[in-house]
Amino acid sequence: MAARTLRALYRPRLLAAGFSRRAAAGAEFRSAYSLDKLYPPRGGGGGGDTGSVPEQEAKLPALDIPMDRLTVSYCRSSGPGGQNVNKVNTKAEVRFHLASADWIPEAVRQKMASMHKNKINRAGELIVNSEESRYQMRNLAICLEKIRVMVTEATEKPKVVSKETAQELIARVEKMNRERLRQKKIHSNIKQSRKADFD
Repeated sequence: MAARTLRALYRPRLLAAGFSRRAAAGAEFRSAYSLDKLYPPRGGGGGGDTGSVPEQEAKLPALDIPMDRLTVSYCRSSGPGGQNVNKVNTKAEVRFHLASADWIPEAVRQKMASMHKNKINRAGELIVNSEESRYQMRNLAICLEKIRVMVTEATEKPKVVSKETAQELIARVEKMNRERLRQKKIHSNIKQSRKADFD
């Protein structure tokens, strides 16, 4: 009994000591679903190792989306989560005025307007939403990544097909058509041979 009492008295001291060590080290608690962990800035200001970044990822433009220029709202989700979706606003919706978004180059904005006409309302706002997750911050991070992908796709230049490649593709299509017609003729002859002759 005495040993149990001593353990109960000693445990809060251990917890307090651990908390004080964490506070002294300057560690700040952040949830695994906080926005800075789910959606880190592409600028790479943390000074981390850039050698592990894939080559294709490194070629993408460093786009940091200003959160103060976005309108973020949440509502009920029809996605996964069971009864959680009936009680919590987990679906994220992000919108911004595309024509006045000066953090995107003018040429890219024009291309985005033509590529994503169905996502722009009458007020000229580009609307992106996500209900893939049951967590608000994760859905918000997915919306921001969708915007980044849209900008990247509009930035990419169309691939120029050489004359030799175009001729090769045309020849391949013609060969496929000839083979299709040949197989069709064979199938037609088989059906004709099955017909009974009543003469």
